[in-house]
Amino acid sequence: MKDDIFLLCDRVREAGFALHQHLRHGHVEKVYENGLANRLCKLPLSVVQQHPLNVFDEDGTLLGDFFADLFVEGQLIVELKACRALADEHVAQLLGYLRASRWEHGLLINFGAPRLEIRKSALSQL
Repeated sequence: MKDDIFLLCDRVREAGFALHQHLRHGHVEKVYENGLANRLCKLPLSVVQQHPLNVFDEDGTLLGDFFADLFVEGQLIVELKACRALADEHVAQLLGYLRASRWEHGLLINFGAPRLEIRKSALSQL
């Protein structure tokens, strides 16, 4: 169901916000990855850290893979950052992951700023 992905994104956002309130900014990305994975597993959601996802050419040829920071419920790519501010290249990275892997939904979360930054991206496969 289409609304399910939005509810899933809300749950990830809430867990990310709670983690950011607890840890604040200033840790390395891996700390936030482990923390968010821990909190999502307790919800309970299926979470795989550093999950390899296939990258395909437009004709369907497998080109290789990349590793999603978190892959939630087998349908949501979560890319994490711990930087001062999200930049265009971070958004481009997530969009590239979505396009190449043929998954539709992704979240980009930056724990490195004093204020948590979250961006939702979606690509429909035409």
